[in-house]
Amino acid sequence: MTASNTQDRILILGAGAIGSFYGAALQAGGADVSVVCRSDYDAVRANGVAIDSSALGARTLRPAQVLRSAADYQGGPPAFLIVSVKVVEGTDRAALIRDAIGPGTAIVLIENGVEIEAELAAEFPDHELISALAFVQVSRTAPGRVKHFAFGDLHFGNYPSGLSDKARRLAALLEAGGVRAVTTEDVVTARWQKAVWNAVFNPVSVLGNALDTDDILNAAGGKEFVRRAMGEVCAVAAACGHPLPEGLADQFITATAKAPAYKTSMALDYEHGRPMEVEVVLGNAVRAAQREGVAAPALETLYALMKMVERKAAKRNEAAAPR
Repeated sequence: MTASNTQDRILILGAGAIGSFYGAALQAGGADVSVVCRSDYDAVRANGVAIDSSALGARTLRPAQVLRSAADYQGGPPAFLIVSVKVVEGTDRAALIRDAIGPGTAIVLIENGVEIEAELAAEFPDHELISALAFVQVSRTAPGRVKHFAFGDLHFGNYPSGLSDKARRLAALLEAGGVRAVTTEDVVTARWQKAVWNAVFNPVSVLGNALDTDDILNAAGGKEFVRRAMGEVCAVAAACGHPLPEGLADQFITATAKAPAYKTSMALDYEHGRPMEVEVVLGNAVRAAQREGVAAPALETLYALMKMVERKAAKRNEAAAPR
């Protein structure tokens, strides 16, 4: 599919579940969407990405270009370069996108965690940086196949603050493609708000050997621990200049308890032996607490235990590597 306007040329780095889901919506909204693939390159090049969604219906992302690296992108720089890769240790996001960025390219981060933008803002100071938070349950089920279970909103705004015409254009494309776009002029506060859930449920789910949300909340003392740890995230956010609404922890707990039980993305990564986003989801919050002088014993304990789990996984992977 070819867009009618060069302002709608979009390159997505990371055509996994999240990148493919939003890429399909942007294409349905009229954008010219290309993707950089790694493991699914052959499947996506041959057949695109099939999105199975009861809410949006069956749709297929058929990229204009399927690439192995951003440097292979043809036809001039994209208007938007969407980064949808996991932020794990050793990932150099700047190096992955540098060769595809042109003078007018806006960089869009659809990624987890807090305090993840400064690295790219420093590398590309002359480019708009749009920070986005995905509120969606979606999984890659096979090469070139994605299952959308629920939700789908994308919240975003310019980093460090504001809302540009380009951000509004991105919202219009998403809305035209059937996805609700929630824009904000204070995206850093929005990131901290999402961290209240992510920085607690994700590590707890892993430390309990892939617990689901029902296991976490309905164990003796489960709600109380979650509430206490969430309160620490709220205190850190406030100390960083981003106070969150009163009662937010209880709102999240109530909403999670009402939803069907599910495993967090970090629990799924743990089960499948994939790298986990421990540093950006939890480690950055712990470091912010230490920097601001905020007591966060529950978060610090979760972080220390997660580093133990990561160390064991690294030793296992090293032992299994071919010699």
